[in-house]
Formats: sequence, structure tokens, C-alpha cells
Amino acid sequence: MRYIELPIAYDALTVVVNPENDWAESITLAELEKIWEPKAMGKITHWNQVRDSWPNNPLTLYGPGSNSGTFEYFTEAVVGEVGESRSDYLASEDDDILVQGVTQDPNALGYFGYAYYESHQDDLKALAVDSGDGPVMPSRETFKNAEYQPLSRPLFIYVNVANSQNNPMLRELVEFYLEKAPETMRTVGYITLPDEGYYLAQIHFPRGKVCTVSMGSLS
Repeated sequence: MRYIELPIAYDALTVVVNPENDWAESITLAELEKIWEPKAMGKITHWNQVRDSWPNNPLTLYGPGSNSGTFEYFTEAVVGEVGESRSDYLASEDDDILVQGVTQDPNALGYFGYAYYESHQDDLKALAVDSGDGPVMPSRETFKNAEYQPLSRPLFIYVNVANSQNNPMLRELVEFYLEKAPETMRTVGYITLPDEGYYLAQIHFPRGKVCTVSMGSLS
């Protein structure tokens, strides 16, 4: 079977600390794994255990609960397996609770979706993430250029080519979906594509163009 690949949004996570944190500006992927892997539970409890140059302050952790898609995405990207995480942290499905926790705790470290960080960035400090090529700050530009890895990814829908050509109702549904995607993605907390991305999807779909978008490219 052949499928048309249509981009709809970016999904991205942000690692945050309290604005009073004056020792951490970036963190490596290996350090994030060291913090969050299951065997860290009850053992990695202070900042200097993560990096020697950081202070001997308590490390308090905040993150989404285990039923969250954000939790699944983060654990797969950081620990290497979906759902594998230490459990001795303040977990909540309510991002407002996580933000409140981090903003009130100078020793906090947490993570959640970039869109939520963006709307509270005056109260939080984002850490650049170094996955091997140097620290990269989360931003719409670094997502678009596929530089903020592995904590950002494009999201797609896939439409069967034959069905899209033979089923007028399916074509209308996909066209409606693409028209409403920017507004809908903002509502659910994803990062919208540049306008060009949605325009190209609306052009490619009627033509039945297969595999129209790859990571970091909207051509």
C-alpha cells in the first residue's frame, strides 16, 4: 500500500528549572538519563551527583504521570524505553501543578510540553539539551530545523493513496482536517507548522504525492 504523508504539527518537550537556579544552563542527554532512569530512584537525589560542578543541593523532580503521552515520549527519548522511569518524583497530569512546583522550588527540575513552557516562560528557566553536538535551546526555530533532538519531532497523518482517490468523503475530511489543523494543534498544545507547511500539505494531498515531508524539511 502507498500512503500520503501529511505534516500537522511539531511535538516538543522542555526541561525546566527554577529561575533562581544559577548553576545549570544546559544538560546532556546522558545526564537526563542518569536522573530519570529507574535505577536512579532513591540514589540520584542531589544536583552534584548529576554533574560534579553543580552544588550539593537536593534535586527535586516534577513531571507528568505515567498515563501521559508526554511521559511516554520523554521516557522513550531519554531512557530508551517507553514507560521506564523512576517514580519518586512529583507526578501530575495537570501542567499547572508542575509549573507551580518548579516556580516555588529553587532546586527543582521538571519537564513538560514546549507549548506550556512558552506560555509560562516568565516564571521558568529552560535548559538547553546536549545530545552530542552541543547544547541546543528549545525554540520553534530549532524544532523546524530538527536541531533540538531527540526531544522534538514532527507529527503526521497518513492517508491511503487509493482510498483518497476513490472516496470523495475521505478527501473532504482530510481537506477539512488540514484547514483546521493550525487552530486545533494550538488548542491541544502542539507547536504549529510554519504556514508554508500547511500550504504544501494542501497542495500535495490532491496530487496524491507520497512521502512529502521528512524531518527538518517542508519541501
